[in-house]
Amino acid sequence: MSDRIVNTNGAAIHLTESGGAEPALIFLHYWGGSSRTWQGVVDRLGETRRVIVLDQRGWGNSVATEGRYDLAAMADDVEAVVHAFGLARYVLVGHSMGGKVAQIVAARRPKGLLGLILIAPAPPTPMPVPEEQRTAMLASYGSREGVLQALSVLAGSPLPRELRERVIEDTLRGVAGAKRAWTENGMIKDISAGCDAVTMPVTVVIGDRDQVEHEAALREIFACLLPHTTFRVLNGVGHLSPLEAPDAVAEACRAFLDRL
Repeated sequence: MSDRIVNTNGAAIHLTESGGAEPALIFLHYWGGSSRTWQGVVDRLGETRRVIVLDQRGWGNSVATEGRYDLAAMADDVEAVVHAFGLARYVLVGHSMGGKVAQIVAARRPKGLLGLILIAPAPPTPMPVPEEQRTAMLASYGSREGVLQALSVLAGSPLPRELRERVIEDTLRGVAGAKRAWTENGMIKDISAGCDAVTMPVTVVIGDRDQVEHEAALREIFACLLPHTTFRVLNGVGHLSPLEAPDAVAEACRAFLDRL
């Protein structure tokens, strides 16, 4: 893997890339993560595929030079990265918040986008989370103790120490504006208006212990808005499936590409 900075409209996006054949896989992390969230998945995919893993603006080593952290700006970054690499064929792999960003990009129907792999995705409709709870979520991302408390909800079972420390470090490193943008706006933003334009293949991967997104609720929403979506359920896995079950997530990516 090699590191690179791509300058987009209002951001300097850090990413890692490895060579291989297209279609490329572009990975978008969850609220609190970074490109490191996907390390186990990417390691299991090997070098045969073109892989690009982003730090979204405000997370990891990416900087929002103009201070925007909204979903539309993150979707713009994805399209700018695609253009910078000259990708002719690619698939977006989005986890949680990254899944909502991927859906926004797909609704724009960009040339070359072949499909979506949505890992425990935030749905296109607003998440039914009261303001008080969203405020508490934001507060938890401000301290080590708070992140540990969040992990008790996010992970289906305790993470190994190394992964736990990675999550804590990535979460605390996120800039305040990026943290606020999701709880104050991104979570409750309705992007469903563009979903009828998405006719490409979509797969949702969800853990049966996920306490953030729930299989039954996602099935109901996607049946209405993206009825061609297929589901893959991971047994014993919570919301952090790229960390909890990298083998299963990598296999879901391979299976999706095989179907293409």
